[in-house]
Amino acid sequence: MITINAILKAKAGKEKELYQELTKVIVPSQQENGCVAYTLHRSLEDDSVFVFYEMWEDKDALEAHITSPHYQAYRDATQDLIESREVYKLEKV
Repeated sequence: MITINAILKAKAGKEKELYQELTKVIVPSQQENGCVAYTLHRSLEDDSVFVFYEMWEDKDALEAHITSPHYQAYRDATQDLIESREVYKLEKV
């Protein structure tokens, strides 16, 4: 099992636009083979910060997600909206 925490910070004034793009990738990602969980969160302290919490059955499922058309479309659509991105690939210990 692989867990992903992706922390995204919107550029100033781009919060709403980033939110709209992020929500587009949720349902198609949840429907992928090997997806255990795929949820979007927003910071209560800073409305420009979003966190994806994902769980994937294995490395192959994660790789299929990253190369999927909807994921690639999301990355293209958000590249000018994001100030920073931190992605953590985690394993349970």
